[in-house]
Amino acid sequence: MGSMTREALAGARDVLSDLGGAVDLATGEQLLDAGRIIGSSSKLLAYLADPAEDVTGKKAFIDRVFHAFNESTRALLTTIVGTRWSSHTDLLAGVEEIGIRAIALSAAPGVSIEGELFSFGEVVSSDANLELAVGTKLSDGPAKSALVGRLLDGKASQATISIISQLVQQPRGRRIGELLRNAAAIVADQANGLVAIVTTAAPIAPAQITRLERSLAKQFGRSLTVNQVIDPAILGGLRVQVGDEVIDGSVSTRLADLRLQLAG
Repeated sequence: MGSMTREALAGARDVLSDLGGAVDLATGEQLLDAGRIIGSSSKLLAYLADPAEDVTGKKAFIDRVFHAFNESTRALLTTIVGTRWSSHTDLLAGVEEIGIRAIALSAAPGVSIEGELFSFGEVVSSDANLELAVGTKLSDGPAKSALVGRLLDGKASQATISIISQLVQQPRGRRIGELLRNAAAIVADQANGLVAIVTTAAPIAPAQITRLERSLAKQFGRSLTVNQVIDPAILGGLRVQVGDEVIDGSVSTRLADLRLQLAG
């Protein structure tokens, strides 16, 4: 991520915070809708991402094109297109991130969007046909969105359904697993937390997960949610991934390292 994008995102997050209670589920959904519309036109994206274009003109354009959206959505869009981004694609990613953050802010207390995103990812990854159905380029966006709605109706919060339904319509070259992991990381960060993917050969007890969460939270200096993946192939031990950082204490990796040492 370039420095201009980091600064632009920080500015947009500040505006999101300042809007406070004016941000609701519709704000997030509208931002993701806007990102899809902007991303569908290279000329529109180029215009809105061009720092040489007049900011006042861009604001007028946003107000005209997205007049049906609420005031908070338009304010956030105006902020996003009024700042410099490292690339056109970074601007689109910025609209998506702020949209997800807005939805996260609207979630009811006690709802774990990260957990629901993870659970959906586990279901999809275990079913090749389902993964193809929600990830294929051959199916149009609304059809994939409708499928997500049917699959999650009554099983996930509206916040989670909205995020996934929007993302599958504009994956921007990403596979469904990456979409869900990225969204979960954004949601966790909005709550000043992190998500850890813990892979073990067999399920571990809730008490162990709680101790692991506390230990990792102390190590990373932030609250942390653990999502567990069962993979018998690692044989034993565990592998922990937090963002781009991996702590691999699995038996399979230790054996592989030992084989390399013996071969050397």
